[in-house]
Amino acid sequence: MAIDYTEQTPEQKSLIGKLLRFCLTNKLIVGLFMMFVILVGIYNAPFDWDLGWFPRNPVPTDAIPDIGENQQIVFTEWMGRSPEDVEDQITYPLTVSLLGVPGVRTIRSYSFFGFSSIYIIFKEDVDFYWSRTRVLEKLNSLPPGTIAQGVRPALGPDATSLGQIYWYSLEGRDPEDRPVGGWDLEELRTIQDWYVRYALLSADGVSEVASVGGFVREYQIDVDPDAMRAYGVTLPEIYAAVKGSNIDVGAKSIELNQVEYFIRGIGFIKDVEDIENSVIKVNDNVPISIREIGTVTLGPALRRGALDKDGAEAVGGVVVARYGDNPLEVIKNVKQKIKETASGLPTKVVIDDTQVGAEEVRRFAADHGFDAYDGTALNHEGWKEYLRNTPKADHPGWINTSQVTVVPFYDRTGLIYETLGTLNDALQQEIMITCIVVILMVMHLRSSVLIAGMLPLAVLLCFIAMKLFGVDANIVALSGIAIAIGTIVDMGVVICENIFRHLETAPADAPRLEVVHRAASEVGGAVVTAVATTVISFLPVFTMIGAEGKLFKPLAFTKTFALVASIIIALTVLPPGALLLFTGKFSARKMRLGFYGLLGAGGVAVVVQGMRVVSFPIVLGGAILLLFALHSILRNRIPERLERFAPWIANALVVLLVGVMLARYWEPLGPEHGPLRNFTFVALLVGLLLGFFWAFRLVYSPVLRWALAHKVFFFSLVVVVMVFGLTGWLGMESVFGWVPGAAEKVGIDPETTRSTTFWIEGTKTFPGLGKEFMPPLDEGSYLYMPTTMVHASIGEAVDLLSKQDMAFRNIPEIDMVAGKIGRVESPLDPAPISMVETIINYKPEYFTDKDG
Repeated sequence: MAIDYTEQTPEQKSLIGKLLRFCLTNKLIVGLFMMFVILVGIYNAPFDWDLGWFPRNPVPTDAIPDIGENQQIVFTEWMGRSPEDVEDQITYPLTVSLLGVPGVRTIRSYSFFGFSSIYIIFKEDVDFYWSRTRVLEKLNSLPPGTIAQGVRPALGPDATSLGQIYWYSLEGRDPEDRPVGGWDLEELRTIQDWYVRYALLSADGVSEVASVGGFVREYQIDVDPDAMRAYGVTLPEIYAAVKGSNIDVGAKSIELNQVEYFIRGIGFIKDVEDIENSVIKVNDNVPISIREIGTVTLGPALRRGALDKDGAEAVGGVVVARYGDNPLEVIKNVKQKIKETASGLPTKVVIDDTQVGAEEVRRFAADHGFDAYDGTALNHEGWKEYLRNTPKADHPGWINTSQVTVVPFYDRTGLIYETLGTLNDALQQEIMITCIVVILMVMHLRSSVLIAGMLPLAVLLCFIAMKLFGVDANIVALSGIAIAIGTIVDMGVVICENIFRHLETAPADAPRLEVVHRAASEVGGAVVTAVATTVISFLPVFTMIGAEGKLFKPLAFTKTFALVASIIIALTVLPPGALLLFTGKFSARKMRLGFYGLLGAGGVAVVVQGMRVVSFPIVLGGAILLLFALHSILRNRIPERLERFAPWIANALVVLLVGVMLARYWEPLGPEHGPLRNFTFVALLVGLLLGFFWAFRLVYSPVLRWALAHKVFFFSLVVVVMVFGLTGWLGMESVFGWVPGAAEKVGIDPETTRSTTFWIEGTKTFPGLGKEFMPPLDEGSYLYMPTTMVHASIGEAVDLLSKQDMAFRNIPEIDMVAGKIGRVESPLDPAPISMVETIINYKPEYFTDKDG
C-alpha cells in the first residue's frame, strides 16, 4: 500500500515530531549547536589535552572518589605534655565548646603525647568553607581560661585525607641523576623545611606541604644543677633569659645633623655563642651568663615520625591538594614548581675516600690554587669553582657533585591517567566496533559513520553537564559513561535503521525530508521512553547518603548525563545528518573538490608513513582514501558489471581498516604475538559473534513460534536459570538452606542431608559471590600497614622499619619501598609511633605510556 507522505502522522504532530521538523528544516542551527558542543566539550573535557592556543578548564579529575566525611580538624600542639594532660586541659574543653557550632553532626577527639586532634563532622549539606568559618568564629570567641595558657588551637588544612596526592624524598644526585649521597638527615630536613616546602606551597592548588623524616635542628641547653644551686639560678630565670635575648628591641628616633636615625637593639640569636653569653641575672654586680650554668649545643629535636626508603632513613614530604581543586592540575603545578626550583637547590662536593687519601686531595687542590679543606670540612666553594672552570674530562674520578633532588615515590598522576585512558580506549574501541557491526549487519557505510559520530558528541555533552553540576571525574564517574556507551549507540542504530528502511521503501518521487521526518518520528517517542525508564531506575541511587552516596552518585549522574545527551544528539543531530548523508545532493564542482581533497589526504598519509612518522593503520586509511577518491573521479570509466561491486568493496575496505586498528589497540593475544596473529584472532572473534547473531536472526521466527506453542516448558527453563543465578549469587547454603529442615519433617536426619555428595560439592561450587564496598584497584603498588608494640621507642621502631624495607627490597619484583613510621608534620596524620605505613611499588608488567 502506497504511503501518502504529504499527510502527517500523529507522531509527526507530537512535541518530538515538531522538534525533529525544526532540526530538519534548520540545519544551520543544528550545525552551530554541534560546534558549540564540540568546543565547550573540549574546553571542559577531563583529558590532559595540550591544545596550545585553545583555552582549557577541565572537569576536576582524580583516580578514586573521595568518600570521606564532611569534616574539619582542630589541631592543638602542647609540646612535652602527656595524653592525660592534653585530654583534660585541651581536648575536653575544646570539644565541649565546639558542640555549639551550627551544622555539626558529631565530634570525635583524640589526645596524644604533645598534641590534640579534634574531628568535627558536619552534615552532608553543609558547605566545606562555610563550616571552616563557623569553627574559626567559635575558636576566636573562646573565653579566657578555656584551655591552658599559651596554647593556641589551629584549624587544619582545607583538604581531606584523599588530598595527599604526591609523596617525595630528598636525595643527593650527581649530574647524571645517579644517587651519590653526601647529605646527612639534619641537612636534608633543613633544606626541606626552609626551601623545598615553601617552593611547593606556592604551587597553585596546594593546601599544605608537610615534612617527614630527618632531624630538626634546635639549640639545646644542658644545665648543671650544682652550678644553678651555687649561683642561685632557677629554670624559669634561664627560660626568661633566653627568651629575652632572642628579640630585637625598638626605640624612638633621634635627629643628628638634620638626619633622622631610628634606634633599635639587635638581639636575635644567630649561633651558640649568643646563647652562652646571655645574662641570666646579676649577683653582687657580677653577671651570671648561661655558659656558667650549663652547656649549649646544636642537636636534633624530639621526633614523632620517620621516613625510610629501601632500608635507609630518608627525608621527604607530602603535598596535599586543596579541597575542590583539580588534583591532576595540582600535581602538574607541583611538578612544574619542582622543575623551576631544581637548579636552585644546594650542591656540595663528594669525594670517594675509598679511592683517594686526604694528603693526595690536599696536594691536588694546592696544585690548582685553592685549599682542599676549610678546617676539618671540605672547602665546597673552592671545589665547585674548580669544577665549573675545568672541562669535565679533566675531573679526577674520585670527585663528584651531589645536588639535592626531589624524587617522588607516590604520584597519583599514573593512576589518574590510567583512569582517563580506560574511558578513552573504551570510546575508541566502541566507535570501531560500532562501525564493524553496522556495516556487516546493515551493509550501509554511511549509517555506521553517522552512528559512530554520535559517540564523541554525546560524551562531550556529558562533560559539559559534569562541569555544570559539579561532578568530578574519577574511576566511578567515568565508568558510568563507559557503561552508557552501548545505550548511546542503540539510540543511533534504532533511528538510523528506521530512516534507512523508509528511504528504501519510499517511492522515488517522495519528498526526502518528509520520509526522514516520518521515520524519525515513528521511533522518537520509543527511544525517549526507553531512556526515561533507565534514568528513572537510577533514582534510588540519587537518594543515597554518606559514603555510599559519594561512591555511587557520580556513576548515576554520569550515566544519566550520557543517556540524556544521547537522546539530545539522536533527536537533533542524527536526523539532519541522515538527510544529508543518505539523500544529500551536491554540485559537481563540490563533489570534485571533495574527491581531490580525499586524494590529497590519502597521498599525504601514505607519504608520511613512508617517512616512518605514523603507524600502519594511518597508511591503510590513506590507501583507502586514495581508492575512494580514485573511484569517485573515474566512476564514469568503470564498467557497469564492476561498479555493482563497488559498495561491497568499500564496506570490506572499511571493515579491514577498523579491524586492523581494533587489533592494534586491543592486542588480545599480547604484543609479543605480533599484529598479524592479533588481527586474525580479532577477525575470527568478530566473525563468530556476528555470524551467531546473523544465524539467530534467521531462526528467530521459528524459535518464537515454538516458545509460544510450549509456554509451560519455556517458562520452566526461565525458572531454572533464575534459580541457578540466585545460587551463584547468594550461594547454595542461602538458597537451599531450607532443604535439611524440610527433610527433618518427613523423618530424614538433617545432618544426613547436609553430608551428601550433592550438598558438599554444591556448596563448594556455589559458595556465593561475596560482598565488597570498594572495587579492587590494581595500580601497581601495595600499601602494607603493620603495627609494633605501643610502647616501642622511636629508635626501635625505625630499626624495625629499616629491616622490613630491606627485606621487601630484596624481592625481585619490587621496584621501590618507602616506609613511614609515626606521623608527618600535619594535622591530617595523627598516627602514633607504633603505626607503620609502607608503600611498595612493583616493577611494571608491561611497558606503558602516560595513559597506562
